[in-house]
Amino acid sequence: MNDLNRKNHWENIYQTKALNEVSWYQETPETSLYFFKKFNVPKDAKIIDIGGGDSFLVDHLLKLGYNNLTVLDISEASLERAKKRLGEDAVKVKWIVSDVVEFNPKEAYDVWHDRAAFHFLNTNAEVKAYVELVKKKVSVHGLLIVGTFSENGPLKCSGIEIKQYSQTQLSSAFEAQFKKLECFNVDHSTPFNTTQNFTFCSFRHAV
Repeated sequence: MNDLNRKNHWENIYQTKALNEVSWYQETPETSLYFFKKFNVPKDAKIIDIGGGDSFLVDHLLKLGYNNLTVLDISEASLERAKKRLGEDAVKVKWIVSDVVEFNPKEAYDVWHDRAAFHFLNTNAEVKAYVELVKKKVSVHGLLIVGTFSENGPLKCSGIEIKQYSQTQLSSAFEAQFKKLECFNVDHSTPFNTTQNFTFCSFRHAV
C-alpha cells in the first residue's frame, strides 16, 4: 500500500466508524499509562504519541498533569475527532498530520510512545526508516515504548496486513541503539468481545 492509499484508507476509517466501532478502542489505556508510572516520567517531559489518532491516552496524560504533549497520526479526521472531544484542552496539545515514515521533526522527544503504527510497516525499508527516526529523535536517555500485535495476535487490522512481533523480535528491532527495559505480552479486549494479544517493550536510548 503506497503512502497516498494508506492515508486515504485511514481517513475513510475515521470518517465512517464511531469511536467504539474500531478494534483499538480503549477508554483507559492501562498498559500505556503503566509505563509512565513505572518510569516516573516527569510532567514536563516532551512526549509524542505515534499513531495516536483519537486515542484516550492524551486525555489521561493531560489529567495527570503532563504539559508537553504531541499526537501524530496519518489521518487528519482522527485528530479532529480527538480535538473535538478534548474541547478547550485541545490547545494544550500539538497535533501533527503525517505518516510516521515521512515524519521529520526538528525536535527530539523524551518519550516516544507507539501502540498503533510500527506493526503496519511491512517492508524492511520502512522498518529501517522508523528505527533510524527514533535513533535520531528520541533524546539521549529518552524512553521508547512500542506496542505491536504479537505472534499470537491478528494478521490484519482494519483490512491491512500487519507484521507480528514476539518479545525477542521487537527487542531485536531496536537493540542496536536502545537498551531494553521490559517486554511483556498483554491481551486487549476489543469492543466486539474479541481478544487481541499485544507485545509491549520499553527501551532507554543508550547513545
